[in-house]
Amino acid sequence: MTLLLDTHVLLWAVAEPGALSSRARLLLTDGANTLLVSSASAWEVAAKHRLGRLRMAEVLLASFSEHLRALRAVELPMSVRHALTAGAFPSPHRDPFDRMLAAQALHEGVPLVSRDEAFAAFPIETVW
Repeated sequence: MTLLLDTHVLLWAVAEPGALSSRARLLLTDGANTLLVSSASAWEVAAKHRLGRLRMAEVLLASFSEHLRALRAVELPMSVRHALTAGAFPSPHRDPFDRMLAAQALHEGVPLVSRDEAFAAFPIETVW
């Protein structure tokens, strides 16, 4: 199974694995699964860290690529198709990072691992 990780899931997997649900932890550690991390998550972590709103970001930012390798995760770049969909979603949800993750999950045909209920406003599958 291929899964896209929400930014908080990525952060918890790296810095606070105990914060993950048992199902999420199982999915992330199952070597048969392919884990995708959006480049939007790197952007979100860097932006929120710069604003002082994400205390655990420093751990991830110090060696982002190494953490992805340790998780066996693959970077999912943002494409024009993703961006157009993210901008066009009729959902009132305004967070640009969430909108991008939803667009990527939709176009890649993969579930998003997230506990964020805001994703219910998008036509995607979430697992937690």
